[in-house]
Amino acid sequence: MTSGSGRMERWKARVRVLKTEVHALFLAYRDPRVPWQAKLVAALVVAYAVSPIDLIPDFIPVLGYLDDLIILPLGILLAVKMIPVEVMEACRARAGETSPEKKKTSAVIGAVIVVVVWILIMVAAVVFGNKLMAWQPSGIIG
Repeated sequence: MTSGSGRMERWKARVRVLKTEVHALFLAYRDPRVPWQAKLVAALVVAYAVSPIDLIPDFIPVLGYLDDLIILPLGILLAVKMIPVEVMEACRARAGETSPEKKKTSAVIGAVIVVVVWILIMVAAVVFGNKLMAWQPSGIIG
């Protein structure tokens, strides 16, 4: 039984590292020393991490968790490579110092923002779709 609990502890440690990295990316996004391209990638990774909407829904066997296990770490890796080393180190230190309560509050606020953006995108798609369906090209006699 100890090997099973040891594996669980390793997974929990990995999850904590990922959460700290995502928080550090959020802090790096707000740093003026980070190039805009890296800010864009960091913002996308943070938004994906806090989004309750997955690219592949988790209820799909195997594939559902594949995006969380592959896409998120690859996005973090890409963003970290684009951010200056000294900035990322400072952001990691700040992320490690943040209290769990503040992290939860930030995560909730981030998730709410992401959901609002998704809703706005869906509303815009519906409005655009309705206008597109109602549009009739001129010159057609009907």
